[in-house]
Amino acid sequence: MNATERVHEGFYRRCPAPADFAGDFPMADFSDFFCECERAPRLNQLANFFASTAAGRSGMPLRNPVPDIRLLPNERLLHQFISLHERRQGHFDKHYHSSIPYRLEEEYRMAFALLRYATQRANPLLFYSLGTAEGTMARALSEISEGKIRSLCCSPNRENQECFFAYGEPSDSDFFLGPFHRLTKEHLRTSSKIPQSTNGFDVIFEDTTFQMYSANRRDQIAFVRHHLKDDGILVMLEKFSSDDLAEFSRRERQKDFGFKSRYFPAAAIAAKGEDVLSVMHENQVTTDALLDALRVHFLHTAVTWNSGNFYAVASSNSNDNLRCFLSGMPSMAIPSEYLYIAN
Repeated sequence: MNATERVHEGFYRRCPAPADFAGDFPMADFSDFFCECERAPRLNQLANFFASTAAGRSGMPLRNPVPDIRLLPNERLLHQFISLHERRQGHFDKHYHSSIPYRLEEEYRMAFALLRYATQRANPLLFYSLGTAEGTMARALSEISEGKIRSLCCSPNRENQECFFAYGEPSDSDFFLGPFHRLTKEHLRTSSKIPQSTNGFDVIFEDTTFQMYSANRRDQIAFVRHHLKDDGILVMLEKFSSDDLAEFSRRERQKDFGFKSRYFPAAAIAAKGEDVLSVMHENQVTTDALLDALRVHFLHTAVTWNSGNFYAVASSNSNDNLRCFLSGMPSMAIPSEYLYIAN
């Protein structure tokens, strides 16, 4: 058991299976959920923001974000991945990794854990990166692993798709143009490069996507879970709300003035807070609310990362798979002043 897993072992205990846990949740009638998604801010009032940023027309940082290598392990494979990732980045990646303290370092940390996890498997690791703009991490993972990781990305924005294919068409990574709720088994079977994913992905990564749609984590997780193998792992990285508004605001100020100000002028930070983050805030949930939603579907859950009001959690019904994934994850690559859980 590594440091992260040991510290958060109590988190496993806080997420027991409910009494009626059956281990298998067949697809239900998601018609109301689909309507909810179609009306969501991500596809409506925030659509122009995402399209403009994905095209590089707005939201670009004053300088490109670079990782603090001192915080990451000195591993040859990791450095190779970082080099490839930097060459594959698109417009939205630059905006995103300049907006959340040490999110770029976490991208590399998670990618390294996935590479390690993939080497312990007999078959290629099927990885679905849900809503992660141009899908740089997923594509780079497939390239550097030479097919040991086969990946799918999705985004509603054609601008993100253009960035994904700007460096050619990768053989083991694919892009679904559309929001996550429109991805079907039929598309995976007939149109995807990884049709075997109709039997489920080994790892699904939800990256600050659900909070752009609604606060309905229970149905969001239920829908995504039908794309996950029974023993697969769901990783969710989100910004969380808090009942302690003063503490929430303090962490926001730390993010804006201690980190984002390195990359964006004050006027741009204020404008995004008013135009985007205020809408997003309505669809954030507390960590307890997410736990309640996860425990309906998963036996095991653990925190894997924290940066201010942002957290990442990993869940699975296979304790062995989850522990194997966590054991390959280095310590959190973030200065202690942004970290509000033990590392």
